[in-house]
Amino acid sequence: MSNEFLNKEKVADFLKANREDFKQKLLSEAVNVGSKINDILEKGNIDLLKNAELLAHYIVENREEELIEFAKVEGVAWAQHSLTLAFKLEWVHAIRRTLWHFLYQYENKNEDHESPRKKFFDLEKSINDRVDQFLNNFFISYSDYKDDQILSQKKLVENLSVPIIPINSSIAVLPLIGMIDTHRVNTLEEKVLMGISSMKIQTLIIDLSGIAEMELDVIFQFEKILNGINMMGCKAVLTGLRVELVRKIVDSGVAFDGQIETKGTLQQTLKEHLVLESGVQI
Repeated sequence: MSNEFLNKEKVADFLKANREDFKQKLLSEAVNVGSKINDILEKGNIDLLKNAELLAHYIVENREEELIEFAKVEGVAWAQHSLTLAFKLEWVHAIRRTLWHFLYQYENKNEDHESPRKKFFDLEKSINDRVDQFLNNFFISYSDYKDDQILSQKKLVENLSVPIIPINSSIAVLPLIGMIDTHRVNTLEEKVLMGISSMKIQTLIIDLSGIAEMELDVIFQFEKILNGINMMGCKAVLTGLRVELVRKIVDSGVAFDGQIETKGTLQQTLKEHLVLESGVQI
């Protein structure tokens, strides 16, 4: 709603004329944040005092579009530099209290009679609604940026967890390291099949020497991946099978068909396949 009961220009001028008092009052309201102002400026190039003054003017001058855009920019900036949300919340509430203090000072200075009750409540709703509008847009912007960042990092980790390394135009190596759980084996299936198609791989050497553990349900899913590799016309070669993993595969009843080769080491496997392909003894 419009705050026609406030002379926006005069209030803005009043805030400008009392800029230093506004800053001092703000710092006294936000004790915890006040000691971190220089740290935040150095870490994120964010001038809290300057931005607080800017926000106060957006609020009293009813510049809604600029306030919302400012909130979004601030949200991204704080998310980018991983600044503490608790500080931001304390700081904005301090701005709210400080702004009300100066509006009270302005009213006392400029009115000859006591403000009607309705006028006060209209002003209270208008000012607080805008502060809350800033906070809402700030937190949404902060959260969206963080969610996008987490999703991007997740995709990066997924790609790194399935590193298909081309050796030549037809042979590639897939070294698997660490724990393979249900989520990772699903990612493995997608990345391997897409990789075979896009890279035109004819032989995929899967090295399991770095696998720490593979649960029973993952072994069954892994068998399906190997079948899928064969269905795409690609030859799968397993290397580096540890005794513990072999025993678990045998106990599970999974039997890789004759189309799957198993070799001792990755080094020996690469040597054999490169010799076969080139026809030259190395």
